[in-house]
Amino acid sequence: MSVKPGKVKRHGFSVRFVHWTVTLSTFVLLFTGFGQMPIYRRYMVDRLPGLAWSSDFAVTLKLHYLAAAVLIFAVAYHITYHLIRRDFAILPRRGDLKESYLIIKAMLTGSKEPPSGKYLAEQRLAYAFIGANLLVLIITGIFKVLKNLPGVDFSPAFRYWITAFHNLATVLLLFGLLAHFAAFIFKDNRQLLPGMFTGYVDLDYVRRRHRRWYEELRRQGKIPASPCEEVDAASTRKVRRKSV
Repeated sequence: MSVKPGKVKRHGFSVRFVHWTVTLSTFVLLFTGFGQMPIYRRYMVDRLPGLAWSSDFAVTLKLHYLAAAVLIFAVAYHITYHLIRRDFAILPRRGDLKESYLIIKAMLTGSKEPPSGKYLAEQRLAYAFIGANLLVLIITGIFKVLKNLPGVDFSPAFRYWITAFHNLATVLLLFGLLAHFAAFIFKDNRQLLPGMFTGYVDLDYVRRRHRRWYEELRRQGKIPASPCEEVDAASTRKVRRKSV
């Protein structure tokens, strides 16, 4: 665990690499996926500077396939990386729905939040929701590619349901991304943004809002105690010596 003055490392390179690779490839997939429909020409998107290619089916299809390959690589790397490290802190836990409600309520009312670990409960739920839809998009997308290959023939019903699930996952993913972005309306959540660029977040923020993670890092000796905590610890030791 790397520590800078007043900072603590929240994300390593691998996490940030996966986050931005998935983010960029997903946006390309969404843009080119909608480009498979004739909406960009209909609404004159292709007349905007630099977007003349957006209504070219062959171009958007190639870009869609390329972005899909990048996304599959990033997801496979992410799953393998965390399985090897046995790091499952981001996975949802029992009680996350209730804890998310309490956190959101606290942010809206200004009351005290329940102590959190490295990830907030709503972050774990958002990860599961967005991740599940990405997996559905990948699986259904693979079948949509296979059906275009020579000698591959799926029943009309199978093609219908594959397309339906692909489209449904797209809509749900858009909803999840909008909710994810909307979370940064709250000032407290914005303090997590530097971690996705530099890997580091403010130590005082961690001490205040991610108390469980902070205490874990303290027990592991990965971060120093604050001056107030050192004074409290010294006072506690003196009281214990007197009592003995």
